[in-house]
Amino acid sequence: MNHPFKKNAKLVLSNGITFAGYSFGAMGSTVGEVVFNTGMTGYQEVITDPSYYGQILTFTYPEIGNTGINFEDSESENTVKGLIVRNYSNNNSNWRSKLNFNQWLIEKNIIGLYGVDTRALVKVLRSNGSMNGLITTEKNDHDSCLEIISNTPNMRGLNLAKEVSTKNIYISKKTTMTDFDLRERLSNNLNKLKIVAIDFGIKKSILNRLASHGCEIYVLPSNSSFEDVLSLEPDGIFFSNGPGDPSTVLDGISLAKSLINYGKIPMFGICLGHQIFGLALGGKTYKLPFGHRGLNHPCGINNNIEITSQNHGFAIDPNTLSNELVEITHFNLNDKTVAGLKLINKPIFSVQYHPEASPGPHDSDYLFEKFVSLMLERC
Repeated sequence: MNHPFKKNAKLVLSNGITFAGYSFGAMGSTVGEVVFNTGMTGYQEVITDPSYYGQILTFTYPEIGNTGINFEDSESENTVKGLIVRNYSNNNSNWRSKLNFNQWLIEKNIIGLYGVDTRALVKVLRSNGSMNGLITTEKNDHDSCLEIISNTPNMRGLNLAKEVSTKNIYISKKTTMTDFDLRERLSNNLNKLKIVAIDFGIKKSILNRLASHGCEIYVLPSNSSFEDVLSLEPDGIFFSNGPGDPSTVLDGISLAKSLINYGKIPMFGICLGHQIFGLALGGKTYKLPFGHRGLNHPCGINNNIEITSQNHGFAIDPNTLSNELVEITHFNLNDKTVAGLKLINKPIFSVQYHPEASPGPHDSDYLFEKFVSLMLERC
């Protein structure tokens, strides 16, 4: 199916600013929080990351789509609500490509806008903060667009994790056939490591990284209970990434509190899971002005620095954490927000960023080995 070329479309922001451009992908209208990603690669993984659920994504990299779409790199069936790019390429060239980018967007019902000055748009978002917006290919007047936006909930206060979480337990066993040396070293223990992963919007790459370290992963819904988790007798428990406001994920916070108090099983949290750990420990979270979304965020402490892949709009307030319970292990070195925690005297830790780094740098991949080591110590 060929999409009409250069059909007029526009983005209207909640503050009234409008960006005119052209349509690609699906047709119609879509509304959500407008955010931006600074990565230069991996658009397929980014578009299908459940942490972007409910958002309209702006790519700062000027040309998107030139490597097409393959059947391996999608992180989930969930997608962004809309896309904004400077240019999109309808002429894909890559040996792994199976689908044209525009064709895939139509099949996924993702509305796109191109021909926009994305530098100017990002300046608006950096100055005013992420805000709701509407992309439309229809002849909606300005006032009707603003009315639609005003009737759309803001991201603060939204529990989106329950919308992207699995509804039923399943087992993930796929391995990526990497980490040969590690598997050799742990070969006697490969069948003993059982992980319960709480799905708040988990990425396929995270499951693959855990599986490549010799783990069998039982993926549970976000509303799972303490009894549900312990009944599986796990060696480790993982709290996943996901979208929305972490303070609204009450089932996850309650579960984390119970498991932390239990304290006998190694636990690892990423992104939303990290924020849930902080809330379970009595901390508070707050919304960042425009979030961290990209592949080159420096994190660390005491002169140890990792370049990390990040995608989140909330952070933990360090002043609300107890120094007697928690040690901060990483800061985001761009703005000093909390990027890593570990509990004192318990095998529990978390990071705000994505160590599976798909896409992104692999500086933080050691965290999966750290999690495995904590489990092996208790086998």
